[in-house]
Amino acid sequence: MGQSTTKSRRDFLKKSAVASVAAATLGSAPRVVSAASSVLPNKKADGPLVISSRNGQQSVLKAMELIQGGADALEAVVAGVNLVEEDPNDTSVGYGGAPNALGIVQLDAAVMHGPTGRAGSVACIEGIKYPSKVAKLVLERTDHVNLVGKGAQDFAVMHGFPVENLLTEQAREMWVRWRENLSNRDEYLPPHDPSDAIIGSDYVPQKRSWGTIHCSAIDLAGNISSVTTTSGMAFKIPGRVGDSPIIGAGLYCDNEVGAAGSTGRGEANLETLASFLIVERMREGDSPEAACLFACKRISDHTKVAHLLDENGRPNFNVQFYALNTAGEVGGAEIWGGNGKFAAANSEGGFLVDLAALYTRD
Repeated sequence: MGQSTTKSRRDFLKKSAVASVAAATLGSAPRVVSAASSVLPNKKADGPLVISSRNGQQSVLKAMELIQGGADALEAVVAGVNLVEEDPNDTSVGYGGAPNALGIVQLDAAVMHGPTGRAGSVACIEGIKYPSKVAKLVLERTDHVNLVGKGAQDFAVMHGFPVENLLTEQAREMWVRWRENLSNRDEYLPPHDPSDAIIGSDYVPQKRSWGTIHCSAIDLAGNISSVTTTSGMAFKIPGRVGDSPIIGAGLYCDNEVGAAGSTGRGEANLETLASFLIVERMREGDSPEAACLFACKRISDHTKVAHLLDENGRPNFNVQFYALNTAGEVGGAEIWGGNGKFAAANSEGGFLVDLAALYTRD
């Protein structure tokens, strides 16, 4: 097994302060390639390597520890995100996640396994703390890709998962505050035209959190796998499914090319299949960062309804993308940025990598 978890965490904190320098100077660090360059991926992945959204700083270390011990990339990334799924203080993933409009926690997750090309996912699953584990079981123990709602819960129970109350006191209080102030700030819209910047006489677009964790990895055998897991948009319409459990939207991987995943406004990814797009752009020669920026631009170009645009005709929401390729390069981008970062780890430890931005605030 590689270096201890304690040492890895110290390394992470040290390297996070000088993320770009660390990525450029570590002997075995992944190559962080800018959008100005393009490198065709090799046939065999250059690993081990793990990337994650920024809330996965401990997840990438856990996944790397398992990979260095010989674990398959899929096993490793699922174990990594389990740390966030079980954290009651994270109100956007798993246990403690913000509930839907009725106060019920509904979770989504998906996995994809590069060596077999198979995928598994669950959506709107209730009472199961680790939806990523259930998604992995859908891949391994069914001939399906996606299970939803009660069927997903029944499948989890059949495989020994307990049904638990996932609504923590912190999340319940958040929901109560939202309900007590509910008026023109929910997701139910009156009849409107695509050109309406203001919908209804007093509609106010609600600033809503979209917490999610994505994690992708290359293991010692050069194989690639990915996972995305979330509680979705806070106070969403019951039954809402975002991009996270949809293959090609919330995540996608190809063992011959690389992997990509996303966080942010899921509807935008669903309408563009952005993670699939990123992997295909890398197949054509884009660096991970260039491919992620391409996806951001695609979303921007395809956002046309007025209430989703700012005064300059740009999206008034954000989406982040994270990608790696088989050449051992990592990169990411977001629609709106300036100081965004994502987490990564290799055999030297953990570090943060800058996200490129399509737009920055004045």
